[in-house]
Amino acid sequence: MATKDTAAEQTTENQALEQNQAPGFGIEKLYVKDLSLELPNAPQIFTERDAPQIGIEISNTASKLEDGIYEVVLTITVTSKIGDKTAFLIEVAQAGIFQVRNVPEENLEIIFSITCPNILFPYAREVVSDASVRAGFPPVVLSPINFEALYAQQKQQQAQDDAAKTTH
Repeated sequence: MATKDTAAEQTTENQALEQNQAPGFGIEKLYVKDLSLELPNAPQIFTERDAPQIGIEISNTASKLEDGIYEVVLTITVTSKIGDKTAFLIEVAQAGIFQVRNVPEENLEIIFSITCPNILFPYAREVVSDASVRAGFPPVVLSPINFEALYAQQKQQQAQDDAAKTTH
């Protein structure tokens, strides 16, 4: 009878150990880390009748907070210009704290460059749209972004830059 209990305990311990070593990903927290809205030419800009030109810049960073816990920050800067005057400038840093456990080191870059930004982007898009309306302008609705294609493009550019360095 004692051997059955010992075997059951051993099986439970083995299962717990396997679960602790299994790859894992989870969202701990999502938040706006920084938000900036500037209207450098208000109120005169509201009298302009020309259509605005919208420029968008996107970047992301990842930093380790503790073992298996990372902060990823997706920064989006939207600039609206009418002629040579800036109508508004919105910068949002949408952040998330993610739990990433037992994932091979070579896969972390993909998670931080594709998976996490895909999670953060809809929240950042909502903040940008809301901020543009609060500034007195029509909503800026950002189109979906293919972070996988951006990552592939960055890797290709990096490979070309590395190849250029070795040939000179």
